[in-house]
Amino acid sequence: MQRRIRHVVLAVVILSACAAFAQSTAKLDLPRPSPKGQITQTVGITDVTVAYSSPGVKGRKIWGEVVPFDKVWRAGANEATAVTFSRDVRIDGRALAAGTYTFFAIPKDEEWTVIFNRVPRQWGAFDYNPAFDAMRFAVKPAESPHEEFLRYTIEPAGNDGAVVRLAWEKRAIAFRVDVSRVSPR
Repeated sequence: MQRRIRHVVLAVVILSACAAFAQSTAKLDLPRPSPKGQITQTVGITDVTVAYSSPGVKGRKIWGEVVPFDKVWRAGANEATAVTFSRDVRIDGRALAAGTYTFFAIPKDEEWTVIFNRVPRQWGAFDYNPAFDAMRFAVKPAESPHEEFLRYTIEPAGNDGAVVRLAWEKRAIAFRVDVSRVSPR
């Protein structure tokens, strides 16, 4: 009888240890194949932030294959890329209200359509709905030095402007963000 009780106690201890191990490994955060990235630049008195996931080339053909031409793309990996403006801005001369936008693109060989969509926190482009686009415009892609991982930069362009650039593999697109200068009092 005592032997049986010892076996039961031992089994309970082992099962408890296994359950604790399983629970601790379920919370284990492993590195993402496409790590999260974020960049913020203050332009005048306006903060411009791009939050994205950065996929790697990994020897693949990106444009036209991994990222198909003529289809809406999340402009990154995992969650769709988000762009936040703390104040109203002008994008390539067009007005855009302050807020957070999901940033999409429709790549083509000669010209891309860039999209700021009003529905934040989307996963991929699966639920993309053009009815919620705040702005669309065309940009020309340019050849650029090789970028193994997708990267966004925000480069100041004077006191009241900046250029947002997406570069990956050997292509890049860019667009200008302008803010209104606040008059000194």
